[in-house]
Amino acid sequence: MQDDTGTAAIRARGLKKSFGDLEAVAGIDLDVPKGEIFAILGPNGAGKTTFMRLLATLASPDAGEAQVMGHDLASAPDAVRGAIAMTGQFASLDEDLTGRENLILLARLWGFRGRAARARADDLLSEFDLSDAAHRQVKDYSGGMRRRLDIAASLIVTPGVLFLDEPTTGLDPTARQKVWRLIRGLAGSGVTVLLTTQYLEEADQLARRIAVVDKGRKIAEGTSRELKSAVGSGFLHVALADPAGLDAATEVLETQLGHKVQRNAEDTRLSVMAETPEAATAAITALLAAGHEVADFALGSPSLEEVFFALTGTPPEDDA
Repeated sequence: MQDDTGTAAIRARGLKKSFGDLEAVAGIDLDVPKGEIFAILGPNGAGKTTFMRLLATLASPDAGEAQVMGHDLASAPDAVRGAIAMTGQFASLDEDLTGRENLILLARLWGFRGRAARARADDLLSEFDLSDAAHRQVKDYSGGMRRRLDIAASLIVTPGVLFLDEPTTGLDPTARQKVWRLIRGLAGSGVTVLLTTQYLEEADQLARRIAVVDKGRKIAEGTSRELKSAVGSGFLHVALADPAGLDAATEVLETQLGHKVQRNAEDTRLSVMAETPEAATAAITALLAAGHEVADFALGSPSLEEVFFALTGTPPEDDA
């Protein structure tokens, strides 16, 4: 791990937070270099949002320490707030105002005078491809437009660190791609982006590094490639001809290979770690001997979805 606060936008050591008997964050360490997109990946209830709220000074840690852009959370929370922006899971916009009116209002709150506030609002609307909708009430915006406006609202003053809590939840694939382009552009301009997500593709597409969090603890960290390599290079992917045989085929594979099988929720595919090609061949032979018709099979590297399952024992949330 990096330990140089001069190059780290975020440095956390042993952060903890409990709510009654629930330990939401259980001693997480993290280093995020400046200008990087870093993803925190985990299932619902893993502690992702609570950890981000601690770093954003929206909650106080029970133990541990952290610095954001060189400012200590405990001793200089105002300096931390001055260096960051945050967009939560739900849009923080006035739906009865237009998109432009929302941005002008926020710019005035940041201290921009009238003409400067209007200019900043227009610049952001143009940058986020919302100029044509500038004079429409936000309640008439699509989900993707609201999300882009919400992120724009976080950038009235360019932050050192932008916290994005599940930035594309509920968006359709086209809207999600647009938000991804915006996030990449922000990182390219030097903004450090820390995002939480349940979407494996999002972490794979955007983040240079990924931390996997489960039950309040960081259980793995690395690049997508490093995480896949750590889990194992060989995964057997099997598609059955008859979905009625999924349970029995799962039992055969788990008995044969000694690893838990992951099912695809949408079809008849099964995935399981196979440590050697010979082990994979023996597993396929056992399936056929048990009377299961195999429509297709392949041995290859794990997907990030399979890494997630192997690390947490929990399938990722359905993107729908």
